[in-house]
Amino acid sequence: MMPGGPVADAVLADVARRVAALKEGGRTPGLGTILVGDDDASSGYIRMKQAKAAELQMFSPHVHLPAEATQSEVVAAIRRFNEDPAVHAMLVQHPVPPQIDYESALVEMDPDKDVDGLHPVNMGRLALSLPGPVPCTPAGIEALLAYYEIPVSGRHVVILGRGATLGRPLALLLSQKRPTANAAVTVVHTGVPNWAEHTCRADVVVAAAGVPGILHREHVRPGAVVVGGGVRYEGRKLLPDVDESVAEVAGWITPRLGGVGPTTIAMLFRNAVEAAERAVGLKAEG
Repeated sequence: MMPGGPVADAVLADVARRVAALKEGGRTPGLGTILVGDDDASSGYIRMKQAKAAELQMFSPHVHLPAEATQSEVVAAIRRFNEDPAVHAMLVQHPVPPQIDYESALVEMDPDKDVDGLHPVNMGRLALSLPGPVPCTPAGIEALLAYYEIPVSGRHVVILGRGATLGRPLALLLSQKRPTANAAVTVVHTGVPNWAEHTCRADVVVAAAGVPGILHREHVRPGAVVVGGGVRYEGRKLLPDVDESVAEVAGWITPRLGGVGPTTIAMLFRNAVEAAERAVGLKAEG
């Protein structure tokens, strides 16, 4: 098994050290959060992020807008954080109510304060291997594989899913020339009729389709490494992409709960402290 908890703990210990160094210099890293509406899961994520920010002794102002908030109200909240020098990073919790255009709101952010790493400028930076916030789940998956010393360089990684938050940025990340990356990456999706022919040949399979139970044991080569990145919620129940049968053939596999999730949160806080370091002219350590 490859639980994400130990990986997240190591990342957050480094974040805590860097926060302390900034505070010693009179600068407190600031992470602003914006929640629109009262979705239970979203509210829970915000509470968790606020609690972790407090534990790390970060400044974390929060804006909670009603479910009927307008696009202009969301944009106004983003612009206030953009203009606040005490806020080094920010996020709008997703999903948002249907009248809110999340992508348009995202574009309003200062790219350097985009803690999720999803602003078009930051996706461009990732494509060009330039410094900037990296999408949190892909960064967490790279850290997870590195922590468990899973060799990636020169190996075949197949990503099942092409979404903007996971599949596409992960492909860019793992193909970069770096000891913990440098892979031969194939991206397939549910629109590819023979996608299983690709996953069956992979050294590492990352399920990122958001289709519950799509990946079964017959879709994986015996001994392969399997990372479950995609999930869907049915009420409060989490439904992963990876069927339980895959554990019978995989050499390494993330657990159903506590796999990629903890590393995603840890990378969000790493992005936040790096944003603070950039703002005060320190070199982010990555």
